[in-house]
Amino acid sequence: MSTVAMITARGLFGRRRALMLLPLPLLLIGLAAICRAYDLEPTQWGAAVIVGLGFAVVLPVVALIVGTGVLGSEVDDGTLVHILTKPLPRRDIILAKFLVAVVATAVTTTIPLFVAGLLAGSARLGAALAVAALVGSLAYTALFLLLSLLTRRPVLLGLVYILIWEGLLGRWVSGTRVLSIEQYVIAIADKIEPTTLLDAKLGVATAAVMSAIFVVVCTVVAINRLGSFSLAGETS
Repeated sequence: MSTVAMITARGLFGRRRALMLLPLPLLLIGLAAICRAYDLEPTQWGAAVIVGLGFAVVLPVVALIVGTGVLGSEVDDGTLVHILTKPLPRRDIILAKFLVAVVATAVTTTIPLFVAGLLAGSARLGAALAVAALVGSLAYTALFLLLSLLTRRPVLLGLVYILIWEGLLGRWVSGTRVLSIEQYVIAIADKIEPTTLLDAKLGVATAAVMSAIFVVVCTVVAINRLGSFSLAGETS
């Protein structure tokens, strides 16, 4: 399992894909720093930067890049077949790649969100945003890793989920929020540090339970899906 994790990390950070992780977090920090430098009240920019950019764009897009990258490229170029010939349990392969993806996503998103929260309010708000981003990293990564095994266009489907389901339906149609990871993240952050900058529309219990369900169900299905791959690279 550790060998798979090291190979995955080397492949992920050795590609141009790694450079794609930097612009959005830097933009988040930069906008928050500019607003703070001009002495703007957090109520004027906090929600737009933290929720509109941080939770709605930076977190899911970074998770999408990483989650689909740790396995999707191997499915496309055929190297997955080589991995499957090794005497490794399918569970260990998925868990190793999931762990690498979560760590990469969490490091890339929790730090800028902590900084944004610190600039917008306090270290406690920053910590609340970082914890929520960690939960979001787990849920988003599990979902996007699964998509990379279910379809040859995981990025496209991931963008549909982010833009359509969460960006439109999740904000305006109450019934869809229970399946919106963005709403879980907002609810958890707001519970840890209640603030007017966050408008939670779900209870924290629902958010926590649904986050756990996303992680467990997507991971289990991903393990079963990988187990259905034959050595020819097709599913049976």
